[in-house]
Amino acid sequence: MFVDLTQYLWILWLSLAVLFIVVELLTLEFTFLMLATGTLIGGFGANLLGLPWWAQIGLAAIISALLLFTIRPLLLKTLHKGADLTPSNLDALYGLGGRVMRAFVEGEGLVKLDNGETWTSRAAPSVLLAEGDRVTVRAIHGSIVEVVPVTPDPA
Repeated sequence: MFVDLTQYLWILWLSLAVLFIVVELLTLEFTFLMLATGTLIGGFGANLLGLPWWAQIGLAAIISALLLFTIRPLLLKTLHKGADLTPSNLDALYGLGGRVMRAFVEGEGLVKLDNGETWTSRAAPSVLLAEGDRVTVRAIHGSIVEVVPVTPDPA
């Protein structure tokens, strides 16, 4: 009269593996790929061999953990090996030098950066900057760069 639900565990293992693969496609960090592989090899494979449900869960957990701590770091290292770490866009502006194009009035002025771009800029209230002074970009607030005067090297 009662159906033994353990005979349908293979459907659970395949569904879980598909779910993990879909989540992996959204995250792209190899975590759920390792879980999907552990689910397929440990859970589904053990089910095909006729092992009991608790052994299937145990094997899936062990294989997933082994893959997470051994294969995943190697995959991430290989993936990031050729990454270009050169800052770009706004990150490249931090610390960039420039020259004051228009004297600062009430803390605001115009600066031409060393990369050729001209930005509206802001300086600290106590800093006085005149036309021609050298400055360095300290922060970026929207379309305004915050600059500080370049301190001469003590030689």
